[in-house]
Order: sequence, then C-alpha cells, then structure tokens
Amino acid sequence: MVGQLILGLSILVILHELGHFLAARAFGIKVEKFYLFFDAWGISLFKFNFKGVEYGIGWLPLGGYVKIAGMIDESMDTDQLAGPPQPWEFRSKPAWQRLIVMMGGVTVNIILGIFIFWVLTIKYGETYIPNSEIKYGIVPGSIGLRIGLEAGDKITAINGRPVVRFDELTSTEVLMGNADLTVQRGDNLLHVKVPVNILNDLADLTIDQFISRLPRTKFAIDSVVPNSNANKAGLKSGDSILSANGNKIVFFDQFKSILQKNENKTVDLSIKRGNNLIQSTAQVDKDGALGFFAKYDIPKEKTLTYGFLGSLPVGATKAWGTFTDDAKGLGKVIKGEVKANKAFGGPVKIATLFGSTIDWVHFWTLVGFLSMVLAFTNLLPIPALDGGHALFLIIEMIKGKPLSDKFLERAQIVGFVILITLMVFVFGNDIFRQVMKK
Repeated sequence: MVGQLILGLSILVILHELGHFLAARAFGIKVEKFYLFFDAWGISLFKFNFKGVEYGIGWLPLGGYVKIAGMIDESMDTDQLAGPPQPWEFRSKPAWQRLIVMMGGVTVNIILGIFIFWVLTIKYGETYIPNSEIKYGIVPGSIGLRIGLEAGDKITAINGRPVVRFDELTSTEVLMGNADLTVQRGDNLLHVKVPVNILNDLADLTIDQFISRLPRTKFAIDSVVPNSNANKAGLKSGDSILSANGNKIVFFDQFKSILQKNENKTVDLSIKRGNNLIQSTAQVDKDGALGFFAKYDIPKEKTLTYGFLGSLPVGATKAWGTFTDDAKGLGKVIKGEVKANKAFGGPVKIATLFGSTIDWVHFWTLVGFLSMVLAFTNLLPIPALDGGHALFLIIEMIKGKPLSDKFLERAQIVGFVILITLMVFVFGNDIFRQVMKK
C-alpha cells in the first residue's frame, strides 16, 4: 500500500514539476532546483547538480517543487529580488510567458490523465453488465434501504434517462445526490429521490451500502477454503444452500445477511447436493463468513472495444468527468450540502484507495484519477498554488502593470498558511477516520 502510494505520487509530482521546468526553460528562464518532495531546512535525501540545476529528493513527502530564478514562491527567497531584474529571471519575462510557465504543471497533469485513460481504453475497452439483462434486481445496502429502495428493485432510469449499464447506478450522477431514480418494483413503477447530502453517509461507509456493485443473484458453492468453517461443516463444491436457521435462501444477499447477523455463532444449514438433502451446522467467523467462494448467476458482461483513435475521446471523457466531479464536489462543500470532514482526504485515504495488493489496471486508473484531481486542486485561486499565481498574472495583464513584490510576498505567506492548515486538517481527518474504524 505504501509502495503504491509513493510510486503513484512520485509519478504525479515529477511530471507536474516537469511541466513548469520545461515551460521555464523554453522561455530562457533559469531553473535553480528540481525536487521530488520538499528539502525543508535544506535537508535532502539525495541530490546532484547537472547543467546548473540542483536535482534532488527531499525528506518531506508533501509534493515537490522547481525553484525558478526571480520568482516569489514557496522558498521565500527574497534576497534574489533585491537586485535589478536579469534577462534570465522569471520576473523579467512578459506576463503571458509567466502565465504559461505557471500553467505548465496543470497542463501536464491534464494531458497525463487523458493519456492514461486513453491507453487503458485501447488495452481493455469498456466492460459492463447490461442493465436490461439484470434478472433479479438490485441489492441495496443500509443507505439504499433508508432512502426507500428494496432488494429486487430494478432501476430503469436516472433523471428520466434510461439506464444502459448496471454500474451507472453507482455513478457520480447518482452519488452526487438529488438524482431521481425510476424504480420497477413488481408490477409497479415508482420514483425514489437520492438525498442531496448522501455523500456524508457514503464517506463513512462504502458504495455497497448504497447499492451493491453486483446485481442480486442466486448462487451455489464454487470452492471451499481448506481448513475453513465451511470445510469443517462438510460443504462441497456444487452444493446449494436452501435454508439457514429455518429461513428460506434463494439469493446470495439473503444468505449473507443471515451470516452477518450471526457473527461468532453457529447456523443450521439445509443443503442440496445432487438429489440429496443434507443438514449441517456451521460456525460463522467474526467477519460474518464461512469460508467458501460462490458461483453467481449474473448476466454475462459486455465489452466494447475501440480503435487507437476511437479510444481517445472515450479516455478524454473519463478524465474530464473526474475534473468536473471534483468541481461539483467542492461546490457541494461550499453550499454546505456535504461536510468538509466527509469530503476531503489526505495521503492515508489515498493509500487505502490503492489497496494492499498490486493490480496494475487499478493502479493506473487511480493515478489517472489523481492526476486530474491534482490539476483541479492546483487551479484553485489560492496564493502559493498555481491557480493563485495565475490569478495574479491575469490581474497584472488586465491592469497593465505587475503587482508589488511586497503584496506577492504577503500573499505567498497567507497562501502557505492556508495550505498548512488544510494539510493538518486532512492528515488529522485521515487519522481520525482510521481510529474510528477500529
């Protein structure tokens, strides 16, 4: 988990800073340092000089930076600005060139995000379960049940638009809240409204507590884990469980629910094996499981494949969707519809998203997602972020003269304080979440 986090963030930070570096060099601006992570108080883990630039790895893993000559940045090196502007300094260049330099990192992150989703689409296409082929409906979790969904419901439309893919039911269009779900329940058609603040509940739980990502399904035992409680109870591959503690079992979610209600207890099972009916008692473990893999009765997945160029708009749409979802999410926080402590996460939260096992498709999907998140975050008009620098440059271009160095220095300090406060908040929030889970 830690290894994937460090690798993923290193890729994103290096390429982001490379965007600034290349743009600066293209306009003849001197770059003094290029660092992955911060070398706070001058302490670095590794460094070397090449063609007048100090490259290194800092000890504080909170991002990275390039130190550009003649620029007021996080280094707060004001001594350099005391002398007259030099032709190779940032401050001596036209505002439009400086704006391009400041937007270089965001531009690279957007290009990287689009590129990753493009390549993944070329390689794997798009795989989904057609919603029209769902036999037994959905399995709502605690949040889904609370808003009025029931097991077996079939959701046919979202905001009046027919649902084509089953995974659309847990798309951001729904999870951002205020979505109208058209539900077929038996012979009746009804509407269920998704609360505008549903993200508050999802932040503490999982998406499966809204609607399971697998449709409702019948099941049989596929294989039994050696030395598990299922093995000790005599369960075998091909067995079907007809009842548990006297409750009729048809679908897997029914069986799972009974096991979860009987954690660390025993359950009486009625099992069909071929033409025989067998009775057995099994011990349920502390996680509400017996120890077998199930074979599900779910529709066959459909895969759409695209050509080299045809994959580009598909990948770009996925990347842009991540960017716009970030904007919508921030808007919900500003409007008070979602609590800040539910919406924001830091390195600990990101590490848990990577998971403790290596799945390269998941890894690159998450890196593409985080690249777009990094682009959006850096565009925020906060001093010390790229967006703050860009805002001041746009103001300069409108006024026709630069803002004073004293103003920029103070703005940089204010921005730095804001960022440190946010970092403390997200770190503390991450730690609190982990403590509460335990």
